[in-house]
Amino acid sequence: YKFYNRGISKYLSWISKIQVNHPAVLRRAEQIQARRPVKKEWQAAWLLKAVTFIDLTTLSGDDTSSNIQRLCYKAKYPIREDLLKALNMHDKGITTAAVCVYPARVCDAVKALKAVGCNIPVASVATGFPAGQTHLKTRLEEIRLAVEDGATEIDVVINRTLVLTGQWEALYGEIRQFRKACGEAHLKTILATGELGSLTNVYKASMIAMMAGSDFIKTSTGKETVNATFPVAIVMLRAIRDFFWKTGNKIGFKPAGGIRSAKDSLAWLSLVKEELGDEWLKPELFRIGASTLLSDIERQIYHHVTGRYAAYHDLPMS
Repeated sequence: YKFYNRGISKYLSWISKIQVNHPAVLRRAEQIQARRPVKKEWQAAWLLKAVTFIDLTTLSGDDTSSNIQRLCYKAKYPIREDLLKALNMHDKGITTAAVCVYPARVCDAVKALKAVGCNIPVASVATGFPAGQTHLKTRLEEIRLAVEDGATEIDVVINRTLVLTGQWEALYGEIRQFRKACGEAHLKTILATGELGSLTNVYKASMIAMMAGSDFIKTSTGKETVNATFPVAIVMLRAIRDFFWKTGNKIGFKPAGGIRSAKDSLAWLSLVKEELGDEWLKPELFRIGASTLLSDIERQIYHHVTGRYAAYHDLPMS
């Protein structure tokens, strides 16, 4: 799906004419939120499925090698062993989809996962996360260093200025360079949708990111005031669908920021299932960026198995 620069202008003129029907998007979002969630064993099954989509994340200023170690152990053993045995799922190899850390912590994460015998990917944020307001040369070097340290997925942030000022060709050019710097690593492009100004801009930025070679498009950094919301997700999912119809290429989707409860995760799974179908419900094409979500999922599974809610000391720290 390489849209070379000489052919890009044709697609840019098509993209510039796009308008998103805002009221229709909001109506669709309300439908999703009004759904009754699944219950009992069906809920437990969907929650275990949700665990396998989580990019278990820590992006704090006080991250140290010891809490990266704990994060990696939790990624390998996301749900307590006895709870999985009660559900007869202890031998299914349930882990999170990846761990996501700052570039300086990639070495720690690679080492910690190796120590627990786990081969899940290490994702690193890059390109001046979360604001993306550093020189392009620095942003590209950050990607290269993270890949050298062992990151196999790179979550880049786009330069929001280019979207807000309508510089679509420049945005395409930057993401192409990110793609090249990633080499074999997967490129996940964070649109920071809360800062793009309109749903129409969200659609256009999604399209440009996919045309430039992103493997995933991601809603937010988790550091904005508005993060993953259903209206934004609907627009991004429709862009993924349109791109698939035009090119035959499947691009992944990753909501991130503010997804904290098990109930939220079920709503996101059902949205992706309805908009893109079951083939997108696999870690290669769907991720959830979260740090506290896993604890709540484990609490709900504990409740399903034992009939009571866990006390704080019943479940291991994540």
